[in-house]
Amino acid sequence: MTTKTRFPRRVFQAGDEPDPRFALANERTFLAWIRTSLALIAAGVALEALALPLQLGLRLAASIILLALGLVVPPLAWATWGSVERALRHATPLPSSKVALPLAIGISTVGILLIAGVLLR
Repeated sequence: MTTKTRFPRRVFQAGDEPDPRFALANERTFLAWIRTSLALIAAGVALEALALPLQLGLRLAASIILLALGLVVPPLAWATWGSVERALRHATPLPSSKVALPLAIGISTVGILLIAGVLLR
C-alpha cells in the first residue's frame, strides 16, 4: 500500500516510513486510549444506573463528567496519534500527549465530587 492511499494523508505523506515497531507501539497507545474512553462511558452510565446512595446532584455531575471525558478522549487520542506518527516519520522529538492533562483533571474532579457526595448524603 502506498502512502497516497493511506489515511490520513497529511500523516502518511510526511517524512520517511518509521521503524514498524514504533509505529505499532503508537497505534497500541491510541487503542489503549480508546479502551479508556469506553471505560469512562461505562463508568458514567453505571454511576447513574446503579443509583448509588450519594448526593443526587453530585452523582449526576460526576456521571456527566465521565460521559463527557469518554466523548473527548477519542478525538484527543487521534490527534496525539497523528502528531506522534508525524514526529516518528520526521525523526523529531515526540510531542506530549493531548489526552493526559484533560483526563487527569476530569478524573480528579469526579473523585472530589464523589467524596463530597458521600459526605453530604
